[in-house]
Amino acid sequence: MSAAKKDAAAREAREKAETVIAENRKALHDYHILETFEAGIMLLGTEVKGIREGKANLRDSYARVDKGEVWLHNVHINPYSHRGYVDHDPRRKRKLLLHRTEIRKLIGKTAEKGLTLVPLRMYFKGGRIKVAISLVKGKQAHDKRETIRRREIDRETRAAVKERKR
Repeated sequence: MSAAKKDAAAREAREKAETVIAENRKALHDYHILETFEAGIMLLGTEVKGIREGKANLRDSYARVDKGEVWLHNVHINPYSHRGYVDHDPRRKRKLLLHRTEIRKLIGKTAEKGLTLVPLRMYFKGGRIKVAISLVKGKQAHDKRETIRRREIDRETRAAVKERKR
């Protein structure tokens, strides 16, 4: 294989790789995930640099459809550490970039009772920052307990299998 082909293959592998920046683990605990969408996000330069430093937090964030556009609220992105006089509000609302058909689908689904949009993770994909937003339905307290119980049972069975292999 020639050097050019190796370089092209390596570049393609890097572009396909997804590096997770931030995850919203609390959302996985509090909601039933019905459907997930990948969206681009409009950011300022200092926000991108702050994210590259690994300073983003999706906890307690949500998305809302407003006038045919999807906006991400309450996402905290720390300012870039080496900034000059330029700064941004860490919790400002940010526009999500989705196809028109996806936005129409989300408008119809969020109009249903009890469904909302929550970002699950923020990641790099092909050099761009993407957000995985999900259409979710809130869990009841007994559902959360059942999820915890199931997780503990899985952990115990894995430990038993691992112990048996020894």
